[in-house]
Amino acid sequence: MIDAARVMQALAERHVVPDSRQRDALAALAALGTPASPFDGVYCYGLPGRGKSLVVDAAFSVAAGEKRRVHFHEFLRDMHRQLVREPKCDDRLAAVAHRWLTGVTLLCFDEFHVHDIADAFLIGRFLDIALARGVKLVLTSNYAPQDLLPDPEYHARFEATIAVIVQRFAIVHFDGATDYRMGGEPASLSRWIAPLDVANGVLPQHYAQLEGAPPGAAVEVSLAGRALAARGSGEHVLWANFDDLCVAHRSHLDYLALAEHWQSLIVDALHVERLRRPDTLQRFLWLVDICYDRQRTLIIASDAPLIPALDAMRDWRDLSRTISRLAEMGSLDYERRTLTLPR
Repeated sequence: MIDAARVMQALAERHVVPDSRQRDALAALAALGTPASPFDGVYCYGLPGRGKSLVVDAAFSVAAGEKRRVHFHEFLRDMHRQLVREPKCDDRLAAVAHRWLTGVTLLCFDEFHVHDIADAFLIGRFLDIALARGVKLVLTSNYAPQDLLPDPEYHARFEATIAVIVQRFAIVHFDGATDYRMGGEPASLSRWIAPLDVANGVLPQHYAQLEGAPPGAAVEVSLAGRALAARGSGEHVLWANFDDLCVAHRSHLDYLALAEHWQSLIVDALHVERLRRPDTLQRFLWLVDICYDRQRTLIIASDAPLIPALDAMRDWRDLSRTISRLAEMGSLDYERRTLTLPR
């Protein structure tokens, strides 16, 4: 299913020499689906930027057979939408899961996490069905299996699924010292701009470069059926204020819709003090995660330097991952891989 030599070649093309944990993961991935492997899946977890997605992406790109890779946000959205539309029957979740898995022999979940009891029930049933169908599963996560659904009120109700993961998956802890997202050469187009008076002179130029035309008048656009005031909207670029995107009551569905429609997003007028509100910060994390997963260009203008402001709140759940991702998204390597300017 997965040729280890071809994975090593793909990593070498990105100038990556695997460390010991990455080699462990490669061995488990290469054995997956062969008689030599006692496991039905591989669970890769650890700190952000340690190469989990890097290794899994390389393995997925060379894997033979019918395969599917999906970000966990997108998977939950698809499942919930299909459950709503599914005709009444004895087990709608099973019917949707079986249809979703039709023809799939290898399934990769990126950023696997469980924080909500309703999602915990859904993913537990889904994993059971996938394994029963013989689907080989690869999960990347910032959480050890035992740390999934950490809420003490509900954790015990997810322990059966955790047991399945521990028993049927090769568990690889990516604990290397190197964060592969840090220290890259900065992108040619500045991404994190502060303070706001500097941004006021830069953002129109950035918009014109990304869109191929200057911004027009302010408009109202629709995200997942809800209105959003935008300072500019074109074929390639959306320019909107932080308060309208993340202080307003929105969900990851809005950000998925945004990433599906525009290649580049300019977030303006972010006052870093607003990130201390847990609900606002959570929406900001969703926005960054989805832009990163969809390989979108993200530019943020803030009243104070963004990365140091986030670093001061690093203890917040999942924030270290966001800091790591922003570091990569601001790099020249990310720009070269993701940005195609209009002619």
